[in-house]
Amino acid sequence: MKRIAIQGIKGSYHDIAAHYYFDKEDIELICCSTFEEVFEVVKQDSTVMGMVAIENTIAGSLLHNYELLCQSNLTIIGEHKLRISHSLVCLPEDNLEDITEVNSHPVALMQCRDFLNNHPQFKVVEGEDTAGSAEIISRKHLRGHAAICSKFTAPLYGMKVLEEGIETNKHNFTRFLVICQPQRANLMRDIRQVNKASLVFSLPHEEGSLSQVLSILSFYKQNLTKIQSLPLIGKEWQYMFYVDLAFDDYTRYSQSLDAITPLTKELKILGEYQDGRQTV
Repeated sequence: MKRIAIQGIKGSYHDIAAHYYFDKEDIELICCSTFEEVFEVVKQDSTVMGMVAIENTIAGSLLHNYELLCQSNLTIIGEHKLRISHSLVCLPEDNLEDITEVNSHPVALMQCRDFLNNHPQFKVVEGEDTAGSAEIISRKHLRGHAAICSKFTAPLYGMKVLEEGIETNKHNFTRFLVICQPQRANLMRDIRQVNKASLVFSLPHEEGSLSQVLSILSFYKQNLTKIQSLPLIGKEWQYMFYVDLAFDDYTRYSQSLDAITPLTKELKILGEYQDGRQTV
């Protein structure tokens, strides 16, 4: 049985992503209140892996998780891209006309703005978690309250689904990373399946430093699928660059790293893994 640390509770999107990624295996969830706690649990126990969101196609990157990943010295071993479809759920005895208050995570509320605007009678209240909002309504038996969460959350807490697919943009995906301690990653990684890598580096504060690195990656036919910059605290106008590369030749990928290393500072491989499938 695999032990997986997630941010949130059962029925959260992290839970759903974990079950999709480990779909042929039994898993035990370790539910954490914060992403900091997820990283700490994985750092302290080599038998535990973590599932953490890193970016959403609408809300963008989770910048703090990039920082946690870099500071943790943990390794990415996989990813999953989950289609996020929100539903409105409530107590079994309530109907849509009974609802006066809607609770959810602020990002989920933002992603359902059009639906909420069409129901101005709803008082909208931010919570810490999508599934957590449903659990609170169920546990406290809050009549007239509804939660925005996954439809798969409802049966876990004895709730019913009032409306499905209430998100404004149907092309709503979140990318999740699977992380673990480096020594475990070395045992689990199959280099024959590796076709993606995540790197982080800083650059000299010189004209053209980034364009030189990108030109070399292009020369070695590395597909730059993402680049994210974060400021270096205490060093004005200097940045850490987080880069995702996709490739079909591991040797050529290795050669590209050798070529850019002299041009970078603090180059670190955050993970080498297989490009994740997308759940639609």
